[in-house]
Amino acid sequence: MQGASHMLLEEPLRLASVLAPAKPKVFPSLTKIVGTLGPKSHSVEVIQECLTAGMSVARFDFSWMDAAYHQDTLNNLRKAAQNVKKLCPVMLDTLGPEIQVHNSTGEPIELKAGNHVIITPDISKAPSAEILPIKFADLAKAVKKGDTLFMGQYLFTGSETTSVWLEVVGTSGENVNCLVKNTATLAGHLFTLHASQVHISLPTLSEYDKQVISTWGSRNSVDIISLSHTRSAEDVRELKTFLQSHDLPDTQIYAKIENSEGLDHFDEILKEADGIIISRGDLGIDLPPENVFMFQKTAIYKCNLEGKPVIVTRVVDSMIDNLRPTRAEATDVANAVLDGSDGILLGAETLRGLYPVDAVSTVGRICAEAETVYNQPLLFKKVMWHVGDPMPHEESVASAAVGSAIKVKAAAIVVFTFSGRAARLVSKYRPTMPVLAVIFPREGSDPSKWRSYGTTQARQCFAVRGVYPLMGSTDEAETGGLTKEEYGIKLALNYGRSVGIVKPFDRVIIFEKIGDSSVVKIVECEG
Repeated sequence: MQGASHMLLEEPLRLASVLAPAKPKVFPSLTKIVGTLGPKSHSVEVIQECLTAGMSVARFDFSWMDAAYHQDTLNNLRKAAQNVKKLCPVMLDTLGPEIQVHNSTGEPIELKAGNHVIITPDISKAPSAEILPIKFADLAKAVKKGDTLFMGQYLFTGSETTSVWLEVVGTSGENVNCLVKNTATLAGHLFTLHASQVHISLPTLSEYDKQVISTWGSRNSVDIISLSHTRSAEDVRELKTFLQSHDLPDTQIYAKIENSEGLDHFDEILKEADGIIISRGDLGIDLPPENVFMFQKTAIYKCNLEGKPVIVTRVVDSMIDNLRPTRAEATDVANAVLDGSDGILLGAETLRGLYPVDAVSTVGRICAEAETVYNQPLLFKKVMWHVGDPMPHEESVASAAVGSAIKVKAAAIVVFTFSGRAARLVSKYRPTMPVLAVIFPREGSDPSKWRSYGTTQARQCFAVRGVYPLMGSTDEAETGGLTKEEYGIKLALNYGRSVGIVKPFDRVIIFEKIGDSSVVKIVECEG
């Protein structure tokens, strides 16, 4: 593993290999890819191709379209997942405290640099280049002269021709007078307004979000909720309480950090949430550009130390319209992996982009290549130091499993678990090989539901770096009279062979809990 602790330019052999023909990958990247499903990725056929290309999590963005549309998409996802025999968790993305401008006519609105425009809560006004009505009455109370506002249909794409940058000149009653800083055309029926580094007195979990979760989310037993615009740990606790009251106690909460308030309370949010999404679109305009990279690196590092999954957004925006990412974007994806990200989230690239399948496969290839030079030994030492002495027993065994796997050059680590926690704990130490999590059903589980869709716990593992869940069984007819350990190992090795990660005479590390103890074993595959 010494070679993996240096960058490419310090490795003549590794650098030379860049010019060699690429070796075909027999297994997806360890880094997971979240794909947002929408108009360009709605059909069974396209979703199936995305899953085959490496999509691990399906995101449903409820800031647009209605529940009926998303239900139709979800039904297609289930068909596609069954066709390719692959589990796929459902991530519901909330709307949050979003201020919207409704353009009732749908006619383009041209704004020119140097002109003034009034933002008003009077929604009876028709939107124009002179006045823009919003559904929020207290903006004039929240902003002051000199504050920055951004507005657009696809606000955070970085395109200065489709989103407008406004400077607050002053307020008059409930109206806000703004100077237009760049020439742009606002197109479509719906625009979003973002006030940079300004507290907006709207709840993080909106009434609309509650309605969606209590109906669509509950009916479909969603696996993960992405809590948009998370500003404090209390936001996460509020959602947890709401999920408990709507029969969704196992649904995980990924806090989406996308403003300065979330950044200020990041440490407390991290402790409360199940995972973190670094939403660089909003952050990119809430923070000065020179500060975004530092927050990304710091946040990922903190998530790694705590063993909490962390996902990065907005990496290949150019692939919305192009078949290849820019050179800078390709490097950005790789750096996110080298920083320690568990996953990459594709938004518009798969939702409305022209090449959703290519976006997934391209990002997957970049991630897989970056993983070959990921500095695992350094992260391993830092996590060990952070956990400290004396180490809790499970931490000790999980770290030993990863250390042993690297020393014996194991092809995979097999973990037996009910909740997925053991697999997440092993992933915390960032093994360089896949973690095959054999997840057994709890007593009383519905066999038909288990066999059709797996469990929430199994699906949630797909959001964690390097973890690939396999559904175990306690049915004697399926286990063939083998012990749980024998059956689990056989299941994992058969899967490993089928996807090409386990070959004859390879070594595999087994991590399991027996009684109150956790143990690590080495198994050599038969020739």
